[in-house]
Amino acid sequence: MDLVGVAEIRVMLGNVSRQRASVIANQRNFPEPVAVLAMGKVWRKSDVAAWIKEYRPESATG
Repeated sequence: MDLVGVAEIRVMLGNVSRQRASVIANQRNFPEPVAVLAMGKVWRKSDVAAWIKEYRPESATG
């Protein structure tokens, strides 16, 4: 299972700022994290990629 944090999500969104990636990750329709660690939340990469494809296709980079 590939996991991603906010740093990876910002790249997946086309190199948005870390703050913008955090705001997006906290949206109601964003996938639920699979875990919350001391370093922050982590998500399944496939869940985030599917969300980007549906809600932000113009910024999808993988």
